[in-house]
Amino acid sequence: MKPQATNPPAFSALYASLPSTYFHDCYAVQLPPDARTPLELYLDLVSRTPGWIDFLMNLRNKIVAQLGLKSVGKLSGIDRSKPAHAYKLGDQAGIFKLLGVHENEVVLGETDKHLDVKVSVARQNLAGQTVVYVSTVVHVHNAMGRVYMFSSNRRTRSLHR
Repeated sequence: MKPQATNPPAFSALYASLPSTYFHDCYAVQLPPDARTPLELYLDLVSRTPGWIDFLMNLRNKIVAQLGLKSVGKLSGIDRSKPAHAYKLGDQAGIFKLLGVHENEVVLGETDKHLDVKVSVARQNLAGQTVVYVSTVVHVHNAMGRVYMFSSNRRTRSLHR
């Protein structure tokens, strides 16, 4: 069950902001029927972050600190003993803060003076399967945000080739 690039689902809280984004993407994967909440799906996903990604995040944090950007920590930096139902709006969950919890979607994000990033994990039960969508939207505020996204977008494109 390989993730497929797609459009964010129309029911997503991020959908209305798509026309004004600097960058957005979405990937969907089909799973057998899955009763986990979107927050449980997110926590499970980030708890399985490979070590090499956390290594690269650490390297990123050291480099961008020199440019005045903030360190965001490790993607997998969650409290594995904290159950999903214990998270409250504003709590940190890995590198993102919990911004919204809905029945079929969780929205997390981070804001700084250069850009705003929001991530949605949404699920939809269709014909005996669960489709999970992971969407990202980015709004930039200034030139530093555009430079950061230009370099990130180039890396992302090269990873998808």
